[in-house]
Amino acid sequence: MEKLKKAAEYAVSALLGAGADKAQVSVSSGDSEEFNVDAGEFSLIRSVFSSGISVKAIKDGKKGTAAVNRLDKESIDEAVRECMESATAGVPDDAVTVAEKEINTDFVSGTLTPDKGAFFDSLIRFTEDIKREFPQIMVEQLIATYGHGKCVTANSNGVLFTEEDGNYSVSVMYSAHDGERATSFNSFGFDFLDPNTDIMNTGIPRTMFSRAVKELDAVPFDGKFCGTAVFSPLCLSDFISIIEGSFAGDYALIEGISPWKDKLGLPVANDCFTLSVIPNDDRIVCGEKVTADGYRSENFDVIKNGVLNSFCLSEYGARKTGLARAKSTSGCIAVAPGKESFADMLKKIDRGILVCRFSGGEPANNGDFSGVAKNSFLIENGKLTDALTETMISGNFADMLMHIEAISADTVSDGSSVLPYVAFGNVTVSGK
Repeated sequence: MEKLKKAAEYAVSALLGAGADKAQVSVSSGDSEEFNVDAGEFSLIRSVFSSGISVKAIKDGKKGTAAVNRLDKESIDEAVRECMESATAGVPDDAVTVAEKEINTDFVSGTLTPDKGAFFDSLIRFTEDIKREFPQIMVEQLIATYGHGKCVTANSNGVLFTEEDGNYSVSVMYSAHDGERATSFNSFGFDFLDPNTDIMNTGIPRTMFSRAVKELDAVPFDGKFCGTAVFSPLCLSDFISIIEGSFAGDYALIEGISPWKDKLGLPVANDCFTLSVIPNDDRIVCGEKVTADGYRSENFDVIKNGVLNSFCLSEYGARKTGLARAKSTSGCIAVAPGKESFADMLKKIDRGILVCRFSGGEPANNGDFSGVAKNSFLIENGKLTDALTETMISGNFADMLMHIEAISADTVSDGSSVLPYVAFGNVTVSGK
């Protein structure tokens, strides 16, 4: 860590010496142990090492940035030169700045020393569990990693944060096969701290594999109806990412095109819905400690009981709009669970669709969208029935939030989010 601190201090000093009015740098190094499985068999074991520095300078209201992946003096000097050239060629903007000083802190989290033997044994058990329980599942690729990283954030205002963390992660891409029949690819991933984790029983793999096997019998949907779309936790994560970017993020608010631009403090969702960003929650594995802008990360509510509490603005976006900066830039999200099980939720739905993956472009400025529901299932008379081939769904994201019909008590935690199933009304499902 001392080497990174010295590199950060040197870079800040070099930027100021080159004429910067303000300067901020981030210096990082990391190492990882990686195991790969391809087509169901272990194919690669390797160690990876990395380091780098990113620098930002502000001169006469103009911002410059640069980055290099080495930490020797010559490489840092080159980054400083590129950064100052970028600033000189930039356009003045009163909104650019660097973080104000808070209480400088050394953050340490996670598992700092790997147990490669125990981790490998867990992976062996996992691959054997797949073959035994789900012989129709083909693991196209599995990437299992232990990652350990260090980072220093420093600037000309006296900010000096250090971070060190380590954790295990598994990412799986798979499909189901039975003779001539095969499903499309799907994937999932999650992070954890214990190398002895029983991966199959974490709550994600068994559900995903079971659904994939049922998708071998998928049928096309014939017809059209307006009804309920239940988003699975993994699909809900994508939905929220779109909402945050299109309704609550920098671009939408700076350009004034967000449907929520005048909604702060007002209802934007059913009062059963609470969306939070939770980098410091115990369920988040090595969550963000320092924001991308250089501030200490804090938990906050975007929507609380249906009311819009905060936008998701960077400091630049906040200064451009005159609104408050978000307390975290992590993307570590949670939706508060409901009071009934997923099974009980389904019992109340006469006709709908369980959406496990969604493919579609960015919504219109007013929230209108259309796209393809993948890895999905028809809901009829309170039960999951047919697995469906790719089926069109359309609606309006803002309207869906106001017409939430139910939220499950069941949640899925993948180390970076904690999410339930959510049933949205007023969604159009279209077949052939």
